Amino acid sequence: MSDDQRAIELEVEVPGSPGEVWAAIATGPGISSWYVPHTVEERTGGAATASFGAGPGMEVTGRVAAWEPPSRVVFDGGEEVDGMAFEWTVEARDGGTCVVRLVNSGFGSGDDWDAQFDAMTEGWRMFLLNLELHRKHFPGQWATASLPMALWTTSRDQAWADLTGALGLPAAPAVGERVKVSAGEAPALAGTVVETTAHRLSLLVDEPAPGTAFLAAENNREGISVTVWSYLYGAEGSSAVERDEPRWQQWLTDHAPSA
Repeated sequence: MSDDQRAIELEVEVPGSPGEVWAAIATGPGISSWYVPHTVEERTGGAATASFGAGPGMEVTGRVAAWEPPSRVVFDGGEEVDGMAFEWTVEARDGGTCVVRLVNSGFGSGDDWDAQFDAMTEGWRMFLLNLELHRKHFPGQWATASLPMALWTTSRDQAWADLTGALGLPAAPAVGERVKVSAGEAPALAGTVVETTAHRLSLLVDEPAPGTAFLAAENNREGISVTVWSYLYGAEGSSAVERDEPRWQQWLTDHAPSA
């Protein structure tokens, strides 16, 4: 396969009927509950937007290139617009589950594209885990996303050690272990570990509200993107995001290492 034909291809099996899973991967409230805040005009040719944070340049606009409920939806940048395309398909399985498949195409060639391909593959694995948690633990509910991020100019290993150390968290806890942020100036965050890697911690959260959270140190061309992202449910979760997202953003900014 040539560089301009390569694509990220991933899948995850999640609980639910095709219609329920379709709502999670094709509608604005659904996608916002496990990825980033979205709006989707639910028709072929409809507008779609994704918001990766506050500030200019953080909102990405696109189009619903295909709308075939409850089995297939495609998002891209628009008619005759070069760039990424994201095809999602839903296939029912016995036992009340569905397989969700993603094909993310549109990558170019060169070192920068190689780095982006690797980073997006890693990111999509995390988001598909969150989709699975969303469908397994919070069926029929929508989450409010909190996406604070700061750029730290250090190595990835050091950023992860600094992040977990400053929050009073173990750098490599066991799956099933309950962990809790113990830094007095940081917002409340506690939950059960569902996955851990060298630079990421995935939690099923019970404080400050039911939901999920992902702490990570990820490679960026300008440094290391350090994130404490959460997806909290219900009115309690929405209130916690409104209160704590700016506090987390300030905490990440304040703890960035000096240049």
